[in-house]
Amino acid sequence: MNINNILNIKYPIIQGGMAHISTAEFAAKVSELGALGQIASGGFTAEQVRSGIKKIRTLTDKAFGVNVVILNKDIDKLAEVVIEEKVDIITVGAGNPKPYMKKWIDAGIRVIPIIANIKMAKSVEALGASAVIFEGAEAGGHIGSLNTFPELPAIVDSVNIPVICAGGVYNGKHMFAAEVLGASGVQIGSRLLVAEETPIDEAYKKALIEGKDSDTIVTGITTKAPVRVIKNELAKRLNEIEIGSKDMDEFFKLATGSTKRAVDGDIDMGSILCGQGIYYLNKIESLKDIIENLMKDYLQVKKTWNCN
Repeated sequence: MNINNILNIKYPIIQGGMAHISTAEFAAKVSELGALGQIASGGFTAEQVRSGIKKIRTLTDKAFGVNVVILNKDIDKLAEVVIEEKVDIITVGAGNPKPYMKKWIDAGIRVIPIIANIKMAKSVEALGASAVIFEGAEAGGHIGSLNTFPELPAIVDSVNIPVICAGGVYNGKHMFAAEVLGASGVQIGSRLLVAEETPIDEAYKKALIEGKDSDTIVTGITTKAPVRVIKNELAKRLNEIEIGSKDMDEFFKLATGSTKRAVDGDIDMGSILCGQGIYYLNKIESLKDIIENLMKDYLQVKKTWNCN
């Protein structure tokens, strides 16, 4: 894996830009540990993101990124903020980045779009993307329809830029599998939710640790913006609406603000975002232990298979 050399980080690991979670303080801690920390824009205004960029620079001199959500209602201003603040790396998801790509690239920003299929990968490569993150349906939060490991080598074969694997990466075996399939690095999100330093309510973490391997579900399929979450009362109600009444006004009324509710501790009517690998989230650990053990496990698996 070589994305670490490309992005000037110690490890080939990118921290996902999790809405309401990936603050400047959190991202700085990740960057200090050798991965690429990212500030989220989901749930934040452009000026809040600007403040986060300024803040992270007081906390670390290591590389960091900003996750730009195209669906952010403040997107036009946000697109300018990352230029004005001279951000080096951005990942881009939840929408089409085409209207903004040229201005970002002209400003010297390395743009890494999050893609869900070959068509998207080829499209953003043609626009000048430095790399792509392929995020499969196993991921938590907003997802595509294709599964990570079956599709990953097809994505790798379809473009001539680095491909970063996201969705279903929890341990060294997953990381090594991604490398064997051609990935230049991995992005992790759900794996970090049970870190001591992760700024979510303890009830959220408890729900993750107590969850079973079959406890995630996808909501929002009929809205064309599917989201993987842990099964709870909110998920039940949302699915009942999609299958039954089709009252989408009620659907969006329940869904709006639900991620923030979960982060704040409402595990009944909040969206508890988590990937299918919930099985692996079985204890609270420090960020340091999670990241270093992930790398240690990955290198041990490579050694077992006699890989350099």
